[in-house]
Amino acid sequence: MSIKYIEPFVTAAQNVFRDFFSEEPVPLKPFLLKREEEKCWELSGIIGIGGDSKGVVVISLQSHIAQKLTARLVGHEITSNDDDVMDTIGEVINIIAGNAKKGLEQYRLVISLPSIVSGTDHHVAWPAGIPIVGIPFALSEGEFMLAVGLENIIRAEA
Repeated sequence: MSIKYIEPFVTAAQNVFRDFFSEEPVPLKPFLLKREEEKCWELSGIIGIGGDSKGVVVISLQSHIAQKLTARLVGHEITSNDDDVMDTIGEVINIIAGNAKKGLEQYRLVISLPSIVSGTDHHVAWPAGIPIVGIPFALSEGEFMLAVGLENIIRAEA
C-alpha cells in the first residue's frame, strides 16, 4: 500500500491535536481496513470528499476521550456527549480534512460539512470500491483512529 497520499492527513491530525489540545498523538502502523472489521468506537466525525476524487475522512474515538479533549477547550469538566463534544469532534475532522486537502493540491477536492455519529458499537458504512486506510493514533487518554479513503488516489497495492 502506498502511504504518500495519507501523509497530509497524518500531519494534519498531529497538528490539530498539538495546537488545540496540547497533545502529541503518535501515529501507529497504518492498515487497510476491511469492511467487516469493526472496533467499538462511540463517536465518529465524518467528512465526505468530492471533486477529482470521491471518498471519506473519518475520526473515531471513545466518548471519554472526546469529553476530556473538549473539557480542555471549554475549561470545565464534561461528563456526557453534549453539544460542545459534538462541535469539537466536528471541528477536528473539518480541520484535518481541510488542512490535508492543501497537501493534495494537485487534485481539485471539495469537502462536505462534518457529520457526527454517536452510539456504542456504531457502524460506518464505507463507500464501495474505495480502499480505506486506517491510521490509529496513541494519545495520553487512549487511542483514536483516522480513516481515509480516496477513489483513484489511495490504492490497495499488494
